[in-house]
Amino acid sequence: MINNVKLGIFIIILSTLFFAIMDGVSRYLADTYNVFVINMIRSWVLALLVVSISLRNKNGIAKVLKTKQPYIQLIRGLLLTSAILIGVYSFTKLGLVQTHSILSSFPLIVVAFSGPILKEKIGIQRFLAVIFGFTGVIIILDPTNYILSFDAILPVVGAFVLGFYSILTRKVSETDTSETSFFWVAIVGFVVMTIVGPFYWEPILLNDWGWMALLCVLSTAGHFLLIKAYENAEASILQPFTYFQLFFASVVGILIFDDEITMSIIFGGSIVVASGIFAAWRTHIKSKNN
Repeated sequence: MINNVKLGIFIIILSTLFFAIMDGVSRYLADTYNVFVINMIRSWVLALLVVSISLRNKNGIAKVLKTKQPYIQLIRGLLLTSAILIGVYSFTKLGLVQTHSILSSFPLIVVAFSGPILKEKIGIQRFLAVIFGFTGVIIILDPTNYILSFDAILPVVGAFVLGFYSILTRKVSETDTSETSFFWVAIVGFVVMTIVGPFYWEPILLNDWGWMALLCVLSTAGHFLLIKAYENAEASILQPFTYFQLFFASVVGILIFDDEITMSIIFGGSIVVASGIFAAWRTHIKSKNN
């Protein structure tokens, strides 16, 4: 790993900007087309990228494909594909602001379950951060004013899916390279969406192919930048800066889609972010002391 923390931070903030704009484009397209078609096309482009990169390696795809934990890699791909579908669907039902506010709780889920799954010692401070953070999620949902529905709960499910995906990513990192893990995620997503997507096919208007192309470019660039960020700095240092995606996505949601931002979202979202940053800081301190 190249130890360039400032560059890593800059790159990961840039990647969150790309992902936030991508989410805005996804929401625009999902207002017209179903999420399966949108993500099928995106998965094709992402798979093309990883295959192209793999072919440039000395031993080609065979080396990148080789893993000591194939079943976990397969599950990772299924989880990320599910999380993307849930996220895009939720954008159209709850908006970018509320959906991202809830999805931002997934690092807390990583902390909560890394103990029993990864056998990590959590500690009382990080445990309390998790409890406090999920209090923020409840505030965002605002159950006193709204009847909790499937659409409202779905982003919470998405946060858990992302959390378990992140935990398994840390698990496979014990034996596999980041290139291998990224390859498996992209290929599993490609296979799954190629099987499922055609059953939901809808003709895409000519004018919307430009937006679809932009979606694929943003997705590809965002993932590429994410990899580069983690090549330059440790994950525990970069984690707090991933919350910039919530900020950028909120800006897009409010300015472009007129998303409503309520006091419950502001207050609850602030609790989620503060708890996540505190948990990431404690994780970083713990890693330095070991």
